[in-house]
Amino acid sequence: MPVFDKIAHEYDQWYNTKLGNFADKVEKDLAFRLFTPEKGMKVLDVGCGTGLFSMRLAEMGCKVTGVDVSKEMLAIAREKAKKENLEIDFRAMDVYDLDFADESFDAVLSMATFEFVKSPKEAYYEMFRVLRKDGKMLIGTINRDSRWGKLYMSNSIRENSVFKYADFKTIEEIKNLDHKNVKDWGECLFVPPDSFEQDINMDTENKLSKTESGGFFCVLFGKD
Repeated sequence: MPVFDKIAHEYDQWYNTKLGNFADKVEKDLAFRLFTPEKGMKVLDVGCGTGLFSMRLAEMGCKVTGVDVSKEMLAIAREKAKKENLEIDFRAMDVYDLDFADESFDAVLSMATFEFVKSPKEAYYEMFRVLRKDGKMLIGTINRDSRWGKLYMSNSIRENSVFKYADFKTIEEIKNLDHKNVKDWGECLFVPPDSFEQDINMDTENKLSKTESGGFFCVLFGKD
């Protein structure tokens, strides 16, 4: 959404904090446990933002197209990719109107975008349309039914951040977009947002995974 133009130059700063870096690690690990990129694979990254996952996919040898509605975020993504000598096709595009032919991509990925998607079923089927037969599609998003979800839905956060525009989903809501094509799913980020620095580690993450809901989840769909 264009509102991200306003925070584009601040967006990556959170990943430099201990909690942000940890969240990024466990989300990446979960995503690539469910979906294994292969060299030469043609991948569409929907809601690519500043190119975090697009660059990871390109580093793994994928042919990546990243789309986003924020031109400022895309400008930063292009700059970062150029600095790392990564060839990624970044385009300004809306998830509801992807300017690609049917079955154009081997895989479609969308990480931390569906929080801001108001019509998830419409977005899902547009992404599914451009996915080839036997392809995989991964959707990762903040879990509404978690301590992270509750934080982002609190008035103090919503009033002073882009999360005022968010529409958080549950795991079941994402699965039910196309339940018959769900292939796998998982949760992560069990470490809560108010953790002390010494508790931001995998030991705490693994321990809390037995009692807490993950702050982030991914659902993998397949096109048979």
